[in-house]
Amino acid sequence: MPTFRDLATAAYCPRQLYYRRRDDETPEVPDSVAMRRELAYEYPRLLADADLDDEPIAVTATQYRSALHRAKARSEAWESLVDPADRDVLLEGRDCRGVAHKILEEPVAPSLLFTGEPPDTGVWQPQSVRLVAAALALSYERERPIDIAFAEYPAHGVVRRVSLSAHRRAGYRSTLRTVRSIDGPPSRVRNRTKCETCDYRDSCGVRTRSLGSLL
Repeated sequence: MPTFRDLATAAYCPRQLYYRRRDDETPEVPDSVAMRRELAYEYPRLLADADLDDEPIAVTATQYRSALHRAKARSEAWESLVDPADRDVLLEGRDCRGVAHKILEEPVAPSLLFTGEPPDTGVWQPQSVRLVAAALALSYERERPIDIAFAEYPAHGVVRRVSLSAHRRAGYRSTLRTVRSIDGPPSRVRNRTKCETCDYRDSCGVRTRSLGSLL
């Protein structure tokens, strides 16, 4: 059964998932990522008098607190996000499985933590697929409809409410079909900028160019 991570990887680049499966690799969580994730369980302290200069945030202290204040004011689930019913829960869905970093009860929804930079609005496509997967898996376990999930970017103080729209569900189903169909190297992605930081770019045979050469 594919994992949430498998689906997110395939949404970004199916070929990358192929190589990861071929080498039977399970990426380890770097210490820097673990430290940033922990911020998501410290929001009240970070909003108060914590010295943010000592925290692994990705923006200035002023920007960070402003973003957290906006998240608190706008989110109907703030209390649940601050004090989730459970954390790091393995969800077993009908089609995939994986870990939800937080399980909320008011409203009932999963929340996933992303340590990179958020887009200006919404969430990145691989993250969207992963959020839908988590929500559907929780829905399957609870035997009740769950139509939302939350994306947290704790290093930026940003929280996004994500609805399971028809468009997002379609993207999830398309990615799930892709994952199930992989039995050899898929076609290379057209957006070669994705290849620049890929661990498999040498074995993949993709030649990357600098921004200067592209311009």
